[in-house]
Amino acid sequence: MKLKNVLLASHGTEGAQAAEKMAFEMCEKGAKLHHLIVVDTLWQGMTGDDWLNNGGIRDKFRRYLENELGQEIDAHCDKVNVEANAHELEYSKEIRVGEPDECLIEASRDGDYDMIIMGSPRPKGVSGLRSKMQTKKLTKSLSIPLLMVPFPNE
Repeated sequence: MKLKNVLLASHGTEGAQAAEKMAFEMCEKGAKLHHLIVVDTLWQGMTGDDWLNNGGIRDKFRRYLENELGQEIDAHCDKVNVEANAHELEYSKEIRVGEPDECLIEASRDGDYDMIIMGSPRPKGVSGLRSKMQTKKLTKSLSIPLLMVPFPNE
């Protein structure tokens, strides 16, 4: 099965990288790969209020976090773009801020996609930030196929 228009939900974690690899394998040459990066709303509250009690310092810290996150996202998108070009795919990207499941549902309705490809939730015991993705809500709300690629070595 070769796909022509894929929505890839990926943010660079190990599980998301497995989804990227699967997307590259499943897309035919010349296919469109739309890369969705969701910045979870939890980042909006990362101002360090508990220890930064000065408004100016809090704003400086918030700008620092936004800059760091932006650089990480840009580096990740550049990496996926290079790989997409190597597979002769038409790459586009989109960054949304919000709840992961809601952003993915909305993005899926904005294009004529053959399939959504994303990584599965991180297994228990694997360190890192836990996704707030509501997979039950997601699967009930989608009108196109969803492929959840298993976490590596699971």
